[in-house]
Amino acid sequence: MLSRLYDFMPGLNTLFHYERKWFADDARAALSVAAVALPVAIAYAQLTGVNAAVGLYSCILPMILYALFGSSKQLIVGPDAATCAVIAAVVTPLAAGDTVKHWQLVVTMTAMTGFWCLIASKFKLGVLADFLSKPILMGLLNGVAITIIVSQFSKVFGFTFDNKYLLERLGGVPTYLAQTHIPTLLMALFTVAVYFAMKRLKPNWPASMFAIAFGALLVWLFNLKQFDINTIGTVSGGLPVFNTPIYDIGIIRELVVPALNLAIVSFVSMMLTARSFAAKNGYDIDADKEFRALGIANFASALSQGFAVSGADSRTAVNDATGGKTQLVSIIAAGIIAIIALFLTAPLEFIPSAALGVVLIIASIHLLDLKAVWQLKRKDKHAFYLALATLFAVLFIGVIPGITLAVLLGLFQFIRTVMRPTDTILGVDINGVVRSLDATDKAKAVQGVFIYRFNSPLTYFNAGYFKRRLLEQYARQKDDTQCVIIDAVPCFTHLDLSVMAMLADLDVIFKKRNIRLEIAGRKRQLLSWFEVAGMTSGKEGIYVHSDLYIALQKNSVSRSSAEVNLFETEEVQDTCRQ
Repeated sequence: MLSRLYDFMPGLNTLFHYERKWFADDARAALSVAAVALPVAIAYAQLTGVNAAVGLYSCILPMILYALFGSSKQLIVGPDAATCAVIAAVVTPLAAGDTVKHWQLVVTMTAMTGFWCLIASKFKLGVLADFLSKPILMGLLNGVAITIIVSQFSKVFGFTFDNKYLLERLGGVPTYLAQTHIPTLLMALFTVAVYFAMKRLKPNWPASMFAIAFGALLVWLFNLKQFDINTIGTVSGGLPVFNTPIYDIGIIRELVVPALNLAIVSFVSMMLTARSFAAKNGYDIDADKEFRALGIANFASALSQGFAVSGADSRTAVNDATGGKTQLVSIIAAGIIAIIALFLTAPLEFIPSAALGVVLIIASIHLLDLKAVWQLKRKDKHAFYLALATLFAVLFIGVIPGITLAVLLGLFQFIRTVMRPTDTILGVDINGVVRSLDATDKAKAVQGVFIYRFNSPLTYFNAGYFKRRLLEQYARQKDDTQCVIIDAVPCFTHLDLSVMAMLADLDVIFKKRNIRLEIAGRKRQLLSWFEVAGMTSGKEGIYVHSDLYIALQKNSVSRSSAEVNLFETEEVQDTCRQ
């Protein structure tokens, strides 16, 4: 019974077997995580377009429930730059300036994101962690980071953007800069100075929290609101209160696909963070359980009137750097944030918007890694172009279309790999081992035999390509070829009648040329498929052998001494088959 409970809630296993010696490290890490999470949550609430308290609500229940349901011991969930940018891009035009409607749409989209995550977990779609390739995710995150940085310039310089899209905003830079509000800019510069001073003097202290706190202190002491320095305003603390939605229920249709996109991107981003820290600290995580935990965390955030959460790489890094050992870090940190959200929200109203803009810009700069994108050009040009296409899509057509394109690019990348895989011509080396023929000449072709390997599962949409490649490669061989052998292991993975029909066509083509077509590997499976497809095997059809070595033994002619050694020495045959 307990094992099933632990399987459903992995965090309980750690907490029920908690060792007292871990507590000091976990408590210290929790304080650090809370100190970093507080200013970030407030800043991301501003980015999302909701009250600062909503950012705090988004940290409490989600962190606690992820600690119980997640399989990562160190991952911290919470507001994330990419998720908040996506929500803002979707909800802002739908809300049309109505703040209550805006908040409720944010909560609704968060619940829908959680729903998609739970559905994906139910169908064991944790493999989606590998769906968006690293280059595509790099392009996406860099594009989101640049978008956030540009959007926050309005808070730093004290003007308001009239344009929605990045290109128009960049084109109007001279006009916008002429509207700079000097007191607001000075407050932003003060925040930057405090941030970097703290980083230099006390590198392990939460610089963002101190920068925002000093800015709020200045506003309070010198009544800087009289100089039109904007602050976040009144923060309604206390327990979150559920409000009945006031918008037309039909508007939910506009949130379905963006919520799905958000679920995929949040999960992939979270898994990259979770896996990297799990590998570093020597434990495993379960992708399907992570999907479920992310869904539960988002539902919890929606129920507590918060917005969508994901794996927070900066807070997870703080947890790891300060020695956090277990999920108790998340629970303690959530408790600290809950106390502030319930009882200590009054001082938050003095936080200047310019300071939050600076914190968001700094967080986005840390997310920015254009150098890594550029390095892809030297390592893998195909990956470089994928990253660049995603980056420009986010910048020029918007965050939501950019994410949709990223998902489609990931799908197309997979389909392209399956549809047009590499193929290999095989031979035998001096030790009698079957290996690919290449420029090293370590292997030699077997006289009279052409061995072909297709490096992808065969299905209806690549069967034609397989046939074409096999015939092209065969055409390059010497005229003494008497037998064509297909290595079945990598390509015949499932029954597909289109593939069987293509195979029958190949058999007819080769029979006309007086050449035997044979298949090596998966014998029992292939014979059953032949029966289903109405095809014959053996002398009247296609020979099927148990493995390549048996096929070569029966078809080798005029063998060299090395080949004689391979096929006539029983010991070597047994070793190769193993």
